[in-house]
Amino acid sequence: MPTHKRILNIGIVGLGIAGASMIPAIIDHPGVRLAAASTRNKERLEKFAKDYNGETYFTIEELCESSTIDAVYIATPTEFHTEHVRIAAEAKKHIIVEKPLSVTLEDAEDMIEIAERNGVQLIVGHSHSFEPPIQKMREIIESGELGKVLMIHNWYYNDWLYRPRTPEELKTELGGGVTYRQGSHQFDIIRLLGGGEVRSIRAVTGIADASRSTEGNHSVFLEFENGIAATAVYNGYDHFHTTDLTFGIGEGGPLTNSNVYGQSRRLIKDTKSQTDEVALKVASGFGGERSKNYKEAEKSHPFFGLTIVSCEKGDIRQHPDGLIVYGEDEKYVVPILKEETGRLNVIDELYRAVVEGEKPVHDGRWAKANLEVCIKAIQSSKERKELYLDHQVPVQSKVGHSI
Repeated sequence: MPTHKRILNIGIVGLGIAGASMIPAIIDHPGVRLAAASTRNKERLEKFAKDYNGETYFTIEELCESSTIDAVYIATPTEFHTEHVRIAAEAKKHIIVEKPLSVTLEDAEDMIEIAERNGVQLIVGHSHSFEPPIQKMREIIESGELGKVLMIHNWYYNDWLYRPRTPEELKTELGGGVTYRQGSHQFDIIRLLGGGEVRSIRAVTGIADASRSTEGNHSVFLEFENGIAATAVYNGYDHFHTTDLTFGIGEGGPLTNSNVYGQSRRLIKDTKSQTDEVALKVASGFGGERSKNYKEAEKSHPFFGLTIVSCEKGDIRQHPDGLIVYGEDEKYVVPILKEETGRLNVIDELYRAVVEGEKPVHDGRWAKANLEVCIKAIQSSKERKELYLDHQVPVQSKVGHSI
């Protein structure tokens, strides 16, 4: 492991599920320090101060006034991203912001411009293209050992719509629903593996539960400028789960209670009010009684659904220990060390951008291109036609650095 010549002090804005899940990666990276957190939840702040001896603030403005902080991880709801990025950038703090970057392309452009104007790095994550198996797929593709890529598919069936949700997560206009929230991951994976530049898109999205009236499923066909075809299929209605096809492993490592059919649907059905559902969601955040130990959860490489890459000379899919390659003459496993995680790669991409001047893959332009796919998927479904894209960018740099 190389010596890190500078330590970045990072503050977390928002200690919900996303903020809590990033803490182990910040702690594990030798070039950064978990220095502060901000949230309006007093109990979470008290626990954070006790557990990590960090600075605590009620607002992002207060956190960004601290001279200690070099960078912030913004893990707040999507509708706050534009304002929170502005606050951080004007305070000269480097930024990681949760996906999707925003809900409109205009807001995305404003965020990119304000980061550039203030000379700070803007990276969007955690998206699942940071995961080591996906990055290894990209490495194999770039090597040319399996020939040209023909097709890329990511199919994910799970219980997303029936996990406890806050109101904005079920409002499409605020960036809710599976196409914005989960399509962001799918399109990011597919674009990274396909070279980045999607030419056109044709999609059908669906709302099957009037009580949760946002997109709960989509089927999306993407064609790249280089001729690669791809599909992104997502269903969050808690019937069939893709874990039946991925060794029982989901996006957080081995699943618990995976044999309890429809438990998420039943939980929401038994929840008496929206207030009670929000309370369940809050309890899943940092320090809550339903919170996960994210450090312990990822004992296998996570599977964000079933990802298959088809090349001229073989196919690639994920395996609990890395990848399976179905070559012309043999099928073999490519092992990948489990010490590296996708979230650790998020932190490392920020570190390399700030300290070493390395252009990040997941910068604001990349995130805007990904957002365009989300927006056009919903639009394509409404208009029932193929749409062409205008803001796509190629993959700019290699992935898969070791820390």
